[in-house]
Amino acid sequence: MSAVATEEAGDATRALILALLALACGHMLSTLLRTIPAVSLDLMAADFHMEPQALASLTSVYPFAFAAAQIPVGAAMDRFGVRPVSLSLLGGTVIGAIASGFATGPASFAVGQVLLGVATSGMLMCPMTLAAKQLSAARFGLWSGAILSIGNIGMLLSSSPLAFVVDAWGWRAGFFISALAGVAVALAVFALVPHQAAEHKDESSPLSQMIEVLRLGLSRPLRGLIALALVSLATSLVLRGLWGGPWLMEIKGLSRVEAGNQLGAFTLAMIAGPLCIGMIDRKIGRRRALVAGTHMAGALLVALMALGAPHYAVSVLFGLPVMPPQYDLVLFVLIGLATSAQPLLFGMSRQLVDAQTAGKALAAVNLAFFLGAALMQSVTGAVAALAGLPAVLLFMAAMLAVGVLIFLAYTSPSP
Repeated sequence: MSAVATEEAGDATRALILALLALACGHMLSTLLRTIPAVSLDLMAADFHMEPQALASLTSVYPFAFAAAQIPVGAAMDRFGVRPVSLSLLGGTVIGAIASGFATGPASFAVGQVLLGVATSGMLMCPMTLAAKQLSAARFGLWSGAILSIGNIGMLLSSSPLAFVVDAWGWRAGFFISALAGVAVALAVFALVPHQAAEHKDESSPLSQMIEVLRLGLSRPLRGLIALALVSLATSLVLRGLWGGPWLMEIKGLSRVEAGNQLGAFTLAMIAGPLCIGMIDRKIGRRRALVAGTHMAGALLVALMALGAPHYAVSVLFGLPVMPPQYDLVLFVLIGLATSAQPLLFGMSRQLVDAQTAGKALAAVNLAFFLGAALMQSVTGAVAALAGLPAVLLFMAAMLAVGVLIFLAYTSPSP
């Protein structure tokens, strides 16, 4: 009897792992779609007859739509279950990718980006919600890191492989291939994710839930975490998903594929980083210092990258017209590792509130991550138009440093 029970338990575990992997592939698709402009912004801008900086600001409608849909999509998962919500979102992702690929100008491209932002908004929450329902706290911690790492593989696909696709078939091919991938992921979710009854935990309206999440996020205990969350993910996503490619191609003179290779190394660091930071956190047990130290190091590294531009301090110091691309490669890898402490903010938020409000605290941090990315993407487009790409990197470094200082001020231990 025990052997039968053990075998059944093993089958259930395998089924859960396959379901989580299928859902995590949706998050991977989300990160791929979000970062397509990094290696194709110049070609897209030329097709739409607009400046790259203006198109960069326009692409911020994606993360704004993504952030706005977080709470309603979370409420839908409570009411209808993970499987139907995930399938609906994947259908919307396919439609949004096709719409973006067929865009003929700024307006039609913006429509496609809004569709993608809404449709991919739950791609991380779907596997996280299923894992939270099915796993113990210890195993959930392991799987949350794994889901984030699997998702970041999407950014690996949007580096050298996407650069090759764009050079061979144009930027639209990236969106059409993503649409086909969305169909494949939807079929995997349909086959592997189990039917589960809706829980109806919270019957309040999405608007009232949003107000409650915002109220909690602005409360004194979470204020420091929210301030850092607003600039933390924004720095790595906007650098990797938007400005990294133009920086390497325009300032450092690399080809599209060469730039893709460097962004691929950046992404590998972002995949390995959360696992490394998690191990360091468990070993030293000083989470606040680790979060602040790594993010401040990230701010310094981004500033050093900016100062390697022609006629800036680091280039002048070394007596070079511009720092070589290898300098940027090392900095990209270090930035990817340094900014990987973001998941620890989720853990800190759970420690700072009671059990009844833990879910809303996580939602507040998650909302801050993606709202910050939207704001950073929008503002840096204006900065690039006014002052150029080195100023964009210096602005991001400054915002990250300010976020760390506010984090330290509001999370200081009570006397």
